Parts: sequence; C-alpha cells; structure tokens
Amino acid sequence: MKTVYLGSAPESINCLNKSGRFDITQMDTVIEAVNYLQVHPEIEVIIAETHLPGNDGIQARDFLRERKVIAGIPFILLSFQEEHEMFNRAFHENIDDFYQTPLNAERIYQRVLFLKNREFEKVEINSSPAIAEYKTPFVKRLFDITLAGGALILLSPLLLIIIIAIKLESPGPFYYVSKRVGANFRTFGFLKFRSMRVGADKLQKELSHLNQYAKKKVEDSCPDCAKLPPGQYCSPITYIHGEEICDNLKNRRKKEKAAFLKLENDPRITKVGKFIRNTSIDELPQLINIIKGDMSIVGNRPLPYDEAVELTITEKRAKRFHAAAGLTGLWQVELRGQGGVMSEETRFELDAKYAENNSFWGDIKLIFRTFKIFIQPGNV
Repeated sequence: MKTVYLGSAPESINCLNKSGRFDITQMDTVIEAVNYLQVHPEIEVIIAETHLPGNDGIQARDFLRERKVIAGIPFILLSFQEEHEMFNRAFHENIDDFYQTPLNAERIYQRVLFLKNREFEKVEINSSPAIAEYKTPFVKRLFDITLAGGALILLSPLLLIIIIAIKLESPGPFYYVSKRVGANFRTFGFLKFRSMRVGADKLQKELSHLNQYAKKKVEDSCPDCAKLPPGQYCSPITYIHGEEICDNLKNRRKKEKAAFLKLENDPRITKVGKFIRNTSIDELPQLINIIKGDMSIVGNRPLPYDEAVELTITEKRAKRFHAAAGLTGLWQVELRGQGGVMSEETRFELDAKYAENNSFWGDIKLIFRTFKIFIQPGNV
C-alpha cells in the first residue's frame, strides 16, 4: 500500500515497514508532502504524527486540503502518548482515524482498506477554500529571461573576475547552493557566490565566543511558564523535535540563534566574500535561477526551508508563497527606506501585500528603486 508518512519517528516507520503491508515514503514536513503528492497520485494513505515541525497533524491535513492534493485519500493521525485534547480535535475535524503507539500495523491496514472503499462526496464540506496555483504571467516571464540573460552577458567579465578571486583566496567551489522555498512552496537550489570558507556551517559552535550580540543563554525552560500552575502555559504550545515548548520560549531561542548568525567581523567570511556581500555581487548567480524559472527579477524573497515550514501554519503568512520568488522585492526596498530596521511581522505583511497586489508595472517601479540598493554598503 503506497503510503506517505509525515513525521520522523523511526520506531513507527520500522513497524509499518516490517509488516509488509505498507510501502512507506517518509516526509519530515508538510511542504515536502505537498511537492511529493502533486506528482504521485498513486498514494493510497497518509499517516501523520500529531506533532510536526511548525504545526500539528490536523493543521497539516488542512494545509494539504487547501493544496488539493489529498482528495479521497485516507488521513490517519498517530500519537506517542495519551492526548485527549488532540483526540477530541481530530474527532470534530473529521480526521479519518487516530492511533496511539505501540502500533498494530495489520489493524491500520484493514482500516485503510475500509476507508478506501467509502463513497466520497463530490464536494468536501469541511475542506478549506482552494488556493490558486501561482503562474508567472507571460510578459513577466519574457521580461525575466530578457533582463537576466542580458545581464549575464554584460556582466560576464565581472563574473569571471569574481570567480577567479574567490578561487585564488580560498580553495573550494566558487558558488554556494542552499535549499530555498519559492512560489507554490516549491523547493529549489538557490545560487550565490561563496563568501565564506568551505565548511563554515560546521564552525558555528566553535565561534560562539565571538558573538557580539548574544546576551545570556536562553533557559532550558520558560521562566514565565514556571510562574503558572502545572499544566498551564504563558503562550500557545508547539512541538519541536519532540519537545513540548511554549511560543515564548521558542521565540527566545530563535532570537538567540539569529543573533549568533549575525556575528560581527565573522572570521568565516573571506576578504573577497566581504566585498561581494557589501556590494550584493554575491547575489548575481541568482540570474541563473531566474532563467531556469526558479525565481523572477521581482518577487518575495525565497526563504530557507525551516523558516518556510513555520510560515505554513497560518493562511495569512502562507500567502507570500502565492507570488513569484524574486531577486528583489517590496520589503527589501522598504527596509532600506527605514534605515535597515524592520520587524518580522512587517516583512510578512509586505510579502502578503506584494502577493495580492503585484503587477508588471509595479515590478518595474521596484526595479528602479532597487538600483539604489546595489550602490549602498551592506546587504539585506
């Protein structure tokens, strides 16, 4: 039975695999599941853990429904402990079934066979409204190819000089590829000129003593929750890597991590890397992403994978993915106008605003405003 398992518990995956009843394809996040289900209509059942990175199993089901990728496919929740509240939510939200470990794979298999034989209504009463697939307008795509292709040709001497300089200063590839999420939640390889030494990601812990911005270490538990009676929390609960924490503690840890990633005088950055970052030259390889169709000249900045997963929790924040991913966009331009200071919530609002109101002539105006960014020091 072709199965998508949404979660990462090895004991449950092994149990289902060993039964010989399930052909498991494991996914860590709902974004991965959306991309996979769009091209694999043969999937017969989805089994999701109750708690996932950035959301829960019920939110994941709703999100998959919004993307119209699970019509008629049984959706089963799996819990690793007694969760009466989650069980009641699942019942009222019409989740197909709910199981708690240890699993009985044969029982689940027989249940899925029964669910598959149901007659589904043509319109699912409880399904969320469909989200239209974003398609790049022909004029915008033609403009992207023409401008990106012309820029690559005109800038080829500069690009060659930068490539040689990177190779001469630091051994390793001249480019860097990271996984980013763009329009319609599609992941792609995001290209940049390499500005750090090879293996820079592995050096983060070793350089923590150089963090100019970190204050005290974030507590293992939330001090505000500690003041409340047992079982009560100061803010909504989320689950990260199997740990139950409140949003307040999650945000405190996130700020600490962000501070570390903004090391002042970071020794991992090469001399050439510092120059190409300050002049935004490190972004030029993304012209290739534009020609490939991963991005456009103007759009919402594609996000790192982990950040994109968190934004799928609410429809408001997920709107930013229903527009082109861009080399430049509305919030980058507005950020410069505010002196480089902008809250995360304002960025979300500007991304949603662009997704709802973008136009070709609006893109042209943003391009002209962006020219100032490339001649100013610093990067966004």
